[in-house]
Amino acid sequence: MKKILFAAFMLLAPLAASAQKFGHFNASEIMEAMPETATMRTELQALAKVYEDDQKRMQDELQKKADEYQKEQANLLDNMKARREQELNDLYQRIQQSVQDNQQAFQKAQMEKLQAIQEKVMAAVKKVGEEGGYVYLMDTSSGAVPFINEKLSTDVAPEIKKALGL
Repeated sequence: MKKILFAAFMLLAPLAASAQKFGHFNASEIMEAMPETATMRTELQALAKVYEDDQKRMQDELQKKADEYQKEQANLLDNMKARREQELNDLYQRIQQSVQDNQQAFQKAQMEKLQAIQEKVMAAVKKVGEEGGYVYLMDTSSGAVPFINEKLSTDVAPEIKKALGL
């Protein structure tokens, strides 16, 4: 009896495995189609412009003070020269620190905005996967998926886009 049940199970196992649904999608393409991505780019470009303008203003100030120092240098006492050189050095250091701070703030803003978009895509992927009864949905955009047999796997990108309202 056990042998008969085992034989029946072995015959039906391939059928059960083939009934499983697998899907794939390209998250990068989906994200590019989202209006949030265009909004993110616009906002990040505006932020970058603010930082660039701030840096240019500070560099112009440094250049102006350096030019003034060059003109007056011959007539200044040694202690005044040292103080002015220290002021120029301090301003230069503030500019360098500002550049670093702005880069970090920009990267943080970029990551936060990108993460919000990715979370929205992943929520749609989960919804499509659950509603469609998929076992796996693979993201092909990273290139980490070595092979997908497109005859046995469904491209669910249109369904994900629909879930996102695209």
